[in-house]
Amino acid sequence: MNQYLFKRLLVSIPTLIAISIVIFTILALAPGDPLGEFASNPAITAEVRENIRKSFGLDQPVHIRYIKWFWSFIQGDMGYSFTSRSPVFQLLLQRLPTTLSIVGSAYIFSICIALPLGILSAVKRYSKLDQIITTFTFLGFSLPTFFTGLLFIIIFSVQLNWLPFIYNSTLEVTDWSSFLEQLKQSIMPVCVLALYQSAVVMRFVRSAVLDELNHEYVRTALAKGLTNFDVIKNHVLRNAMIPVVTLIALDIPAIFTGALVTEQVFRVPGIGALLIESIYRSDTPVVMAITFIYGILIVIFNLVADLLYGVLDPRVRY
Repeated sequence: MNQYLFKRLLVSIPTLIAISIVIFTILALAPGDPLGEFASNPAITAEVRENIRKSFGLDQPVHIRYIKWFWSFIQGDMGYSFTSRSPVFQLLLQRLPTTLSIVGSAYIFSICIALPLGILSAVKRYSKLDQIITTFTFLGFSLPTFFTGLLFIIIFSVQLNWLPFIYNSTLEVTDWSSFLEQLKQSIMPVCVLALYQSAVVMRFVRSAVLDELNHEYVRTALAKGLTNFDVIKNHVLRNAMIPVVTLIALDIPAIFTGALVTEQVFRVPGIGALLIESIYRSDTPVVMAITFIYGILIVIFNLVADLLYGVLDPRVRY
């Protein structure tokens, strides 16, 4: 396995370089001037704007800017934001706890719901319980998160007045009452994200388990006297979890990069909201850092998923 891991790491390096080149080139060619906000300011002359542009290195060719950016990034320097003049790494650290608390909680909650319900739906195929779970799955999968978020706001905030519809980023948890306020303002965004994610995972789990239940080794195990629970727990799940592990592993990077639509609906100041704001303002260093970090996380967790295959299924050899 060590040799396989070393080979995959060697392949990952040119993959990440190619991803960074594509992202940097697209952002460099995209319309919009990162210093466009100064154009309407009469106090800033054209000479001053040009000096600012030179200080950010925007007057240099694209390939020179890319080499400087990539070399700084691998050294831990993500550059400075064009709009806030703050280090990009510091901006990400400010938004990361909020994103992890909301998106991470939603993801864990969705996995805890999807796995048992997906297995139960497959085992009780065509029953009333399966029909109820399938209906819930299709609703969660087909409804977009912005529609579900607005629906939650209308019901629980406007009509019932139970929950706040705008996330208060200035709230500090110091006592029990502030903890309850934090919990109340996190319920709707967490539930919106968990509803969609659990529906996606649940369909994968159900399909994977159904596919394994039709194999001959299941009938052989049952003929030997094993109970349905033992067959599913010890045999079916290990094989069925391979495609599910891939889905879960590739979705984990979204925990660190935020939920773009949901954070906008509930005004959650996470990394996803920061990415949208940076795109509007043509803040290239922030957009580049977030998207490239997302690419790095996808490559890493894809490798983690490949390594887990051998643990789940002994037929897999590296």
